[in-house]
Amino acid sequence: MTVQMILLPLFVEVVLTFVLLFTMAPLRTRDFASGAVRPDDIALREQKWPKRTTQFANAFSNQFELPVLFYVLTILEYVTHLAGIVFVVLAWIFVIFRILQAYVHVTSNIVRLRGAFFAIGAVVLAIMWVIYIVQVLALV
Repeated sequence: MTVQMILLPLFVEVVLTFVLLFTMAPLRTRDFASGAVRPDDIALREQKWPKRTTQFANAFSNQFELPVLFYVLTILEYVTHLAGIVFVVLAWIFVIFRILQAYVHVTSNIVRLRGAFFAIGAVVLAIMWVIYIVQVLALV
């Protein structure tokens, strides 16, 4: 596997995170400018943001939960030279379901659909970790 094939899914996940951030920022700026939110309203992380802004903020925050395990695994796979076609295919499946989850989060926000996309990604990531752990332990 080439470094590009291994790291491209990770790069796409990073781009997703920045897209959510750079979409959320103007929404928050607009909320302050319009008076919908005052600094004192949110100084201690109170949930006083309008719904649309909160959707993007929550989708952005989600990128620092499960994807962290994906980042670590991708780096480990690369460093240990164990990343193969199965890893790359599963990585793409994980990232696609993260994109779908984020899309639902910032659009319809249908909780069951968003939850299903999350669950599929979580199961795929768990499988990726199991495969990697078995590969590493088999080296001993």
